[in-house]
Amino acid sequence: MGILKVLVVDDEPGIRSGVARILGNFSVTYPFMDEDFSFEILEAPTGEEALEIIEKNKPDIVLLDNKLPGMQGVDVLDNIRKKNHDMVVAMITSYASLDVAVRATRNGASDFIPKPFTPQELKSSIENITKQLYLKRITHRLNEEGKKVRYQFLSVLSHELKAPLNAIEGYLRMMQERQYGEKIDDYAVPIDRSLQRIQGMRNLIMDLLDFTKIRLEKREEKLQPVNLASAVSDSVATIQPYAIQMEVQIEVIKKAEAVIMADPEDIAIIFNNLISNAVKYNRREGKVEITIDKSPGEAVVIFSDTGIGIRPEDMESLFTEFVRIKRDETKNITGSGLGLSIVKKVVDLYKGTISVESIPEKGSIFTVRLPLNQ
Repeated sequence: MGILKVLVVDDEPGIRSGVARILGNFSVTYPFMDEDFSFEILEAPTGEEALEIIEKNKPDIVLLDNKLPGMQGVDVLDNIRKKNHDMVVAMITSYASLDVAVRATRNGASDFIPKPFTPQELKSSIENITKQLYLKRITHRLNEEGKKVRYQFLSVLSHELKAPLNAIEGYLRMMQERQYGEKIDDYAVPIDRSLQRIQGMRNLIMDLLDFTKIRLEKREEKLQPVNLASAVSDSVATIQPYAIQMEVQIEVIKKAEAVIMADPEDIAIIFNNLISNAVKYNRREGKVEITIDKSPGEAVVIFSDTGIGIRPEDMESLFTEFVRIKRDETKNITGSGLGLSIVKKVVDLYKGTISVESIPEKGSIFTVRLPLNQ
């Protein structure tokens, strides 16, 4: 259970002790909260003492009377606003004129509690204030995470695009200066390498677009029945040219008819990433086996490969954004570090699960489970 500190600023001892008594065994919960909240009560009879407690104890909620000896409540509120403290302030007063109410609201007061108040009136106000505070902090946290993700997004983009662009520019200058000769055949290797670099940049851009898409789009408008066996076949057809190049065989085993309500593009994101990885991290003449099955209430799709596998110490960060497993076997394999994190986010959107088993040097098995009845 979370604990919120409530500072009661009032020159009447009865008001302070009354708030402490009412909130002493009171807790707030809402279905959208991940924990309940109880309250620790702090008291201050003057505005000056309130400011000292605020600096020292950083309360979450301030119940502030305006009519105080010395510094008035609106002056305390003004100080809180100027210092940008992360707390919610409610005015508790029976003397609030319109001017005071306007000034208090402009300075950030979120609520007014009339005095005298009943226990139920106080509890109702505290419930509302707790909800405001919780949502405000969740929003702030999401914004901070968003800034971090945007920074990582741009860092990865600039870093991953800079190297291939430099390489392509170098190859083009070699051709411009005729360093290898006058015939186009003399430049077969630079041309092939340039095309590989372009494909790598295209894959990165597509990953970033998928990453943005699953964060921003509303999916309800695009839900329709999706046959998972057909979706797997489409993804295999997309990856097949790469598999042929890598000399990797792909086999699809259909054990059951599995149809779910989904956005077909979301399912394609899951399958394309997992099949592509199974080929990319495989061995020459390796094999990828995709099994479509059902268990009670869910569709099951298993992606098994004979690739390089995943070390136990790399498992924890496997689905983390912008993380790439670095080993001797992967140093020449390009990627954004976004693929599996995108897969995990899409699977989570559909209340599904993804798990992995792997033996280094032997291969990996990724299992996706999606509810049949959304």
